[in-house]
Amino acid sequence: MTEPPSLSAGAEEEKESVPTQLMKHKNEVGVASEELGSTNAAADQKEQTTSEIRQGCVYRSSGRPENTDIIKSVVMDQEASRNCELYVPMSSNRSAMESSEESEEDMYRDEEEIQREKILLCEANSSEHKPSVSPEMDIMEYCAKEWRGNTPVAKRMRKGYEAVAQKFASIRRIRGDNYCAFRATLFQALSQATQLPRWLQSEDFTMLPENLLSKYDWIKQWQLKQKPGKKMGEISDEIKEYLILLRKKWKNISEIKSPTEKQEACDKLFKNEDEEYSLYEALKFLMLNTAIELYNADKNGRRVPVFSWLLFARDTSSNPCQLMQNHLNHIGHSGGLEQVEMFLLAYALQYTIQVYRLYKYSTDEFITLYPNDPEEDWPVVTLITEDDRHYNIPVRMCQETML
Repeated sequence: MTEPPSLSAGAEEEKESVPTQLMKHKNEVGVASEELGSTNAAADQKEQTTSEIRQGCVYRSSGRPENTDIIKSVVMDQEASRNCELYVPMSSNRSAMESSEESEEDMYRDEEEIQREKILLCEANSSEHKPSVSPEMDIMEYCAKEWRGNTPVAKRMRKGYEAVAQKFASIRRIRGDNYCAFRATLFQALSQATQLPRWLQSEDFTMLPENLLSKYDWIKQWQLKQKPGKKMGEISDEIKEYLILLRKKWKNISEIKSPTEKQEACDKLFKNEDEEYSLYEALKFLMLNTAIELYNADKNGRRVPVFSWLLFARDTSSNPCQLMQNHLNHIGHSGGLEQVEMFLLAYALQYTIQVYRLYKYSTDEFITLYPNDPEEDWPVVTLITEDDRHYNIPVRMCQETML
């Protein structure tokens, strides 16, 4: 609901001028690899720069070009600020607002939008409890309430919501606490679950913490939201409990036949903070496991999805150890999911995450799939974002769309 910084006129021009060399480069480039078992892996210097790897990651061992539309978007967008979940209703108390230093960006926004951003900045750290998933609201009523201005940004948002309203009747707002991508995705997945996914049925599923720790000593640096001071070696049993809880909740909800009762069960789960955040920690650990599998597969010469190259092309995550230390450990603490990590979440869950990116309205990236080349049998969940930082969920698919 905040106006994305990237949507100012100046930023739009800058994005449009970014070279699209990913679409043209056809030479296969190797990624510098590092041993996972070494606790010093995070300090090793990469032989290639991030930009070089990005330019070379479009073509894989088969010599066949991948679909690079979404990859181009990730390269352009993930350099922006880390997810900072700033989400409060428009009716929030404005008494704490103070005028801030004017910036060039204010020239392109009306007073209403500037005030909205000030409210968010002032109350982002408020300890006041907010519902994890708010009740349904008509999607166009929500749009009219949040985007009343006449700036180009507001007009584009309204057009985007009008397009979403052709498919969905309502919207549910998601609490913004750096877990919103997890919350929105998991809520949608459970709301439509009819069976337990195959990966949750595996006998080795709950043994992941023990198995990974036996191979990679650096995983002891894993940190939980509830207990940031503890090391992984001390809390591996708790991670196992979180994985068991994820399987139990998924199984119980998927067995509910009545759509109304299923929705009530989801609403009840997402009102229990202890269980809710435990599930998010389980998702983070599944992402780490998936990242390790992809990294090892690429190192052994097997074909991997393009996003995996980008994931490990970042200076801050050249290997799974760095990914854990600099990214996964911070989710829920000081940041949320970056664009490329949305791909990783999708692969970990084996779900296709379809996102209406409203600020991309009228472009090919308005509806983005994570991953962009999903397996045919993967279920699809749908989210809405105004800025690639905060996510809400559309609900109640229109009858003509269902038909």
